[in-house]
Amino acid sequence: MDTASAATSTTAVAPGKSHYVVLDGLRGVAALMVVIFHTFEAYADNDPTRQIVNHGYLAVDFFFLLSGFVIAYAYDDRWGRMTRWEFYARRLIRLQPMVVLGSIIGAALFYQQAGGLFPKIAGTPVWQMLLVMLLGFTLLPLPKQLDIRGWDEIHPLNGPAWSLFYEYIANIAYALVLRKLSSRVLVVLMLLAAALLLEVALLGPRRDLVGGWSLDVAGVHIGLARLCFPFLAGMLLMRSGKRIKTRHAFGVCSVLLVAALALPRMGTTPHDWTNGLYDALCVLLLFPLIVAIGAGEKAVDGPTVRIARFFGDLSFPLYITHYPLIYLYTAWVVDNRIPPARGAIWGVVLVGTAVAVAYASLKLYDEPVRRWLAARFLARARS
Repeated sequence: MDTASAATSTTAVAPGKSHYVVLDGLRGVAALMVVIFHTFEAYADNDPTRQIVNHGYLAVDFFFLLSGFVIAYAYDDRWGRMTRWEFYARRLIRLQPMVVLGSIIGAALFYQQAGGLFPKIAGTPVWQMLLVMLLGFTLLPLPKQLDIRGWDEIHPLNGPAWSLFYEYIANIAYALVLRKLSSRVLVVLMLLAAALLLEVALLGPRRDLVGGWSLDVAGVHIGLARLCFPFLAGMLLMRSGKRIKTRHAFGVCSVLLVAALALPRMGTTPHDWTNGLYDALCVLLLFPLIVAIGAGEKAVDGPTVRIARFFGDLSFPLYITHYPLIYLYTAWVVDNRIPPARGAIWGVVLVGTAVAVAYASLKLYDEPVRRWLAARFLARARS
């Protein structure tokens, strides 16, 4: 996912600008929490009150906040020296190679996931699966007629790609309109977006911020609610210059973030309004606080910074390649009624495998491909 952007990994930072390495690392911590959250979902039986590591879905909202912050940081002062098309090219080069690989991995594991949990898979012809894979390369949302899994996902081979679709919407909106607006106008838009977020969190059918991956009115409503406030808040946080300096910023922020994403479901029922309030407070207050603390640390070396840089580099590959493994694991657990003790062992293996796949994808594919694309197309754009 890299729905988030951190300067060293997701954007091309202008010469002379320092990197927010701590923010990069926090994106990696959040991506790892997403993998753990999805692993535990296999035992939730569609009842969120039963799930350990319960609020991992809020990592997406955190990613959108980081994205708004770092895109504004990297690009706000570059317009005039950079065209919209160069901006689009930079974003495509940064994100699209891993989107393609995630779709390929999803296709490679698709038929291994067949069973009672995903009954549509067995009846899906290979040509249709390959069509969905190719369309997935474009990141365009797929209609329900091409839902070959049965979960109403706009990207049924690799579900988390939905958030990248909304990331692209935010990037286009930034290039066309948002970058030109004053901070006062952005504040007004942010307040309206906050109202939309609260409406989904407190009045929505689930009383949470889960959703956004379906191509229907409800799904788009949730997706836009989750995108608009954090992205605008990230832009405003960057422009405001508000930073909180503290020692051990990466450690402090990581603890806050992990705790927020891991806490149990609030309330006694799956539809308790207190859980929606918790989700909203995390996105409206806690996540901006964490980013303000992380942005207050500009160190470029040291053991903590090196750990943060590693997590940051790994974050997008981990987010965008792990879910085909989750499909496989969840189908195995549900179809075979695997007891938790046995499932936990293989859950640890899954997380380790996901990290290994992400690291290999980063070093053997993503970085070389991005270097080649940048040399070929960005140099041409500057000439």
